[in-house]
Amino acid sequence: MSFSDSESSSHPRDGGDYKFFRQISRDRLLHEMLGSTKTGDSKAWKILIMDRVTVKVMSKSCKMADITDQGISLVEELFKRREPMPGMDAIYFIQPSKENIVMFLSDMSGREPLYRKAYIFFSSTIPKELVNHIKSDSSVLPRIGALREMNMEYFPIDNQGFLTDHDQALQTLYAENAENSRHFNICLNMMATRIATVFASLKELPFVRYRAAKSTAPRDLVPSKLAAAIWDCISKFKAIPNFPQTETCELLIVDRSVDQIAPIIHEWTYDAMCHDLLDMEGNKHVIEVPSKTGGPPEKKEIVLEDHDPVWLELRHTHIADVLTPLLTNYLSRRISSPFFFFYIIKASERLHEKMANFASKNKAAQMRSKSGSELSTRDLQKIVQALPQYGEQVDKLSTHVEIAGKINRIIRDTGLRDLGQLEQDLVFGDAAAKDVINFLRTNQDTNPENKLRLLMIYATVYPEKFEGDKGVKLMQLAKLSPVDMKVISNMQLIAGSPENKTKSGSFSLKFDTGKTKQANRKDRSGEEETWQLFRFYPMLEELLEKLVKGDLSKSDYLCMNQSSHKEEESESRTGSVRKSSAPTAVPERKATPHSMRSRRTATWARPHSSDDGYSRQSKKTL
Repeated sequence: MSFSDSESSSHPRDGGDYKFFRQISRDRLLHEMLGSTKTGDSKAWKILIMDRVTVKVMSKSCKMADITDQGISLVEELFKRREPMPGMDAIYFIQPSKENIVMFLSDMSGREPLYRKAYIFFSSTIPKELVNHIKSDSSVLPRIGALREMNMEYFPIDNQGFLTDHDQALQTLYAENAENSRHFNICLNMMATRIATVFASLKELPFVRYRAAKSTAPRDLVPSKLAAAIWDCISKFKAIPNFPQTETCELLIVDRSVDQIAPIIHEWTYDAMCHDLLDMEGNKHVIEVPSKTGGPPEKKEIVLEDHDPVWLELRHTHIADVLTPLLTNYLSRRISSPFFFFYIIKASERLHEKMANFASKNKAAQMRSKSGSELSTRDLQKIVQALPQYGEQVDKLSTHVEIAGKINRIIRDTGLRDLGQLEQDLVFGDAAAKDVINFLRTNQDTNPENKLRLLMIYATVYPEKFEGDKGVKLMQLAKLSPVDMKVISNMQLIAGSPENKTKSGSFSLKFDTGKTKQANRKDRSGEEETWQLFRFYPMLEELLEKLVKGDLSKSDYLCMNQSSHKEEESESRTGSVRKSSAPTAVPERKATPHSMRSRRTATWARPHSSDDGYSRQSKKTL
């Protein structure tokens, strides 16, 4: 029996190939955890037991086939009734909670345990008292094959992102008198634990930086409290073998007050449009496709995930680069075969390129037939389905043609382009009260949610316009309910007082000749955007650029780490949060002096062998 921490992890600095975040998580679960339990009898099957949290951790990174390949014949939930299998070993992947430990001991103690041997892996650091509780049962100790802290309690959502699974955190941490509730500390500490386990998996020791409080209001102290809790967890990881002893990366902690507009404004990338406009359940969406038997359209569930190469290439592209403004534009490129000759609708510039590339690699399609006719997108889908050797590729392409067309129809039918233009003009100081009022008067049939989002942006840029009964009159003009007005009021509470917003730089002023207009963003100097509706950028992007360049304000963003620099060693240590000198950039993270906005189509999301072109020279209008 061994009591140890996680022993190895894929790391991009070790000279090996770089691995995406989700791949690192998958490798740790499959090889470091499940693979480590294999003994001389490698063919012996085992049972995997998890709780409700670790089931989600596992499912976000691994498929059932992956787990089976590691010798797992059965997956069960800890608190459900289970049949005794004394001839098999069990692997427990559980949270280190008292309830879980009690259940584990009830499984393995006594004369007739449920399983022959148990391998225990904890998702986060286990308190010493719980370890002692396990040790106190003499009948269980000989049956434990391993007891380790995996430090994996986060939920990967793609190759670069993760969640802590706290959907109600905003209400729990920022509601009135939230700090007096026991749920406040529970939520904060659990978030800190899960964020910290990310760095344990990546074998990274971060500079923990956080937005400094502008007041003594409890909600303004949340970033500093979260930073302290995260640092407390991470500092204990230095005992893990091969864990860095000096800082290797940056962790920046902010709250919603730094940018209230980003989650409200209509974002015009393909990914954002899919989740904003389509009826999606997580990353799943149901579309109608032509029946292969000639009957009525069939429903098909699609999953927009990393395994779809078309999705990876298009998801961070502006929607206008994915589909043309009108589906009536036709493609002059021709695809032929010994049996048919046809044209493809130019439903999408990017998708057209993918289709053309597919045709160029299809030797049969390079031959011409004697007759031909112009076909619709639906006809194209039916034709390419007749090519089984390319069926999977074409299925993905035709699926995205269908999705892109659906989004285009929604944008056209809802007048979203005009609304999106007004949203961006408000943010950049090119629109004011009269523009909002005029839009609400002339667009009474606009979706109530879209009108609310517009007023939320307006309230963020012009908070004084909602003082007294001004906001009520605007809501009446928009025909919105008092509940919707409460949403705006709550949003303003998160932002804090106008004085704080001015001091923090969240609101800048732009002066036009004869008029003064407020702006929440400044246009990037020297940048020419490809699309008019691509001006907007989240404040987090600007903060990260400053952080990489070493220009992040040390007074607005403090550092939790105990600095190793000599000039800071002499400072008094009173237990309060201290500033840290700007760290030297890690070589592989150095950035060239240009805006991140020139890399809008995230290159990390595309396969290295992508055949898509991503440059556009002229300014376009969607």
